[in-house]
Amino acid sequence: MNKQNKALILFRMLKLVKPLAGFMILAVVLGTLGFLAAEFIPILGGEAILIGLGIQTKISWSTVIWLLLSFAVLRAIFRFSEQRTNHYIAFTLLAIIRDRVFKALRRLCPAKLEGRDKGDLISLITSDVELLELFYAHTISPICIAIVSEIIMCLFIGNFHPLLGIVAFIAFFLVGVVLPMIISKRSGTTGDELRAQSGQLSAHMLESIRGIDDTLQYSFGEKRLKEIGDKTTDLSEKQRVLSKLTGTNMAIANMLILISDIIMLLVCSLLYQSGKVGFDGFLIPMIALMSSFGPVTALAALGTTLQSTVASGARVLEIIDEEPETEDITGKTPIGFTSAKIKDVSFAYAGENVLEHVSFRIPRGKITGIVGKSGCGKSTLLKLLMRFWNAGTGEISVSGRSIGEINTADLRDIESYMTQETQLFKDTIANNIRIGKLDATDEEVVESCKKASIHEFIMTLPKGYETEVGELGSTLSGGERQRIGLARAFLHNAPFMLLDEPTSNLDSLNEAVILRSLKEEAAEKTVLLVSHRVSTMRIADEILLMEGGRIS
Repeated sequence: MNKQNKALILFRMLKLVKPLAGFMILAVVLGTLGFLAAEFIPILGGEAILIGLGIQTKISWSTVIWLLLSFAVLRAIFRFSEQRTNHYIAFTLLAIIRDRVFKALRRLCPAKLEGRDKGDLISLITSDVELLELFYAHTISPICIAIVSEIIMCLFIGNFHPLLGIVAFIAFFLVGVVLPMIISKRSGTTGDELRAQSGQLSAHMLESIRGIDDTLQYSFGEKRLKEIGDKTTDLSEKQRVLSKLTGTNMAIANMLILISDIIMLLVCSLLYQSGKVGFDGFLIPMIALMSSFGPVTALAALGTTLQSTVASGARVLEIIDEEPETEDITGKTPIGFTSAKIKDVSFAYAGENVLEHVSFRIPRGKITGIVGKSGCGKSTLLKLLMRFWNAGTGEISVSGRSIGEINTADLRDIESYMTQETQLFKDTIANNIRIGKLDATDEEVVESCKKASIHEFIMTLPKGYETEVGELGSTLSGGERQRIGLARAFLHNAPFMLLDEPTSNLDSLNEAVILRSLKEEAAEKTVLLVSHRVSTMRIADEILLMEGGRIS
C-alpha cells in the first residue's frame, strides 16, 4: 500500500463521517473546550503565584478561585460529553460499515466467496471493523481538537511576545506533525502485514477446529499445533515490532516536549532579562506551554496506530468495492416456468475448462437426469442455471428467455436448488427448514419433511421440530442433514427443481422413499437431477451422460 493509496483510504474513511458531520463538529468543540479548561487551570495557578508575589494582574484573587473551580468542573463535563459524542459517532459508523460489508458479501456470494478463507472473512467482519473504532472515536476529532486548541494556545502565548508564540508553534508542530510522519515512514507496511497475518491465523484456527476429528484420527495434531504456534509467533513478532515503534515514538515525543520546555524557559529568561517582557511574561508562557502538550501528545501515537487502522480500512473497503461475478437483475417483466434450455454452453473456472459446448433441453413436467463421475461439471451446470456465474459462451434460457434477462429474484423463485452439502444454522430444525419459505405454516413444514422422509426421525427427538441442531448441523448425520436440505427444497415449492446428489448420503430404503416423492412431485414440477449413482436415475424420464465437461 503506497502513500497515495493510504491517503485515498483515509479520505474514503473520512467521507463516511459526512452524515454525522454535525456530531463531529460538536465533538471537536467539546474536546477543544475541555483541553482549554485543563490547560488554563495551571495558567490560573501561575496567576495566583503572581498575585501572591504582589504583582498586579488583570484578574483578582477571588476571580482566580472561581475560575479554577469552574474550569475543573467544566473539564469533566466537556471531556465526558466529547467522549460520548465520539463513541456515538464511532459505533453508529461501525453499524453502517457492517451493514455495507454484509450487503457486499451477499452480492459477492457464492461465486466470489467460494475460494476465500472463511476464517479470514470472520477476522475482517469482526476485528478489522472493530479496529476502525479507533479511527472514528480516537483519531479524527483529536486531530481537529489539537489543531484548534494549539492555535489558540500559540496566540495566547504569542500575546506576551511574538517570539514565544513562534517557539510554541514549532514545539507543537514537531511533536504533533513531524514525529508521527517519521514514525509512520519507519513502520512501513508493518501494520498491513499484521492485519494480513491476523486473518491468516483466524482462518487456520477455524480450519483446525472444523477438522479436529480427522486430526485426532490420523495423529495429525502435533503438526497442526506446530503450524498454529509458528503463525502465532510470526504474528507476535510483528506486534512486537509495532509496539517497539510505539514505545520509541512516545519516548521521542517526551524528549521533544522536555527540550521544548527548556527552550521556552531560556527564551522567556532572555526576554525578561532584556526587559521585553515582565515577570508575568516569563512565568505564564512557560506554564502555558508545559500544560498544553496534551492534544499533540495524542497525535504523536498516530504514526503507529494508524498503520493497523489504515490496513483494516483497506481490507474492509476492498470487500465493499469488489465487483460481484453476476449483478442482480431488476426491472424485467416477471415470468412463469415452461421449460429450460442449455445451448452450446462452455465455461472455464480459474483458467480450466469445466464445460465444453453443452446443449440439451429440459422439458416441463419431466425428470431429466445427468449422470457422470465427480468433477465432470454436473454441479457447475446447476450453478450456471442459478446464475451464480455467467456462462462463458452459449446461452441458458428459462421459459424461452435468457436468464440474463430475468429478474434475479424471479429466477430464484422459479428454481429450487439443493446443493451437495446442506448448510444448517444453529437454530431449531423447523427454522432451518423454513429457510425455504419463511412464512410457511407448521403444516407445510411437516408435509415437506414427510416428502423428504425425515418427519419420523424428527418426531423421535425430545423436542421434535423445536430441537436445536449444533453449529453447521454437527449434531446430525450426513444423511439427516441431506434430508433436511431436501425438505427445504420441497418447502420452497418452485416449479423447477435443481437437485445436486440428493441421495448421496442415504441408505437404499430412504433413497427409495425420496425418489418416490420426487416422482410424484414431477407430475406438477420439472426436475433436473444430478447424481453419480445409477440407482438414483431410475426415476428419470431422460438420462444424459456427462463426461469431461461434455454431454453425450
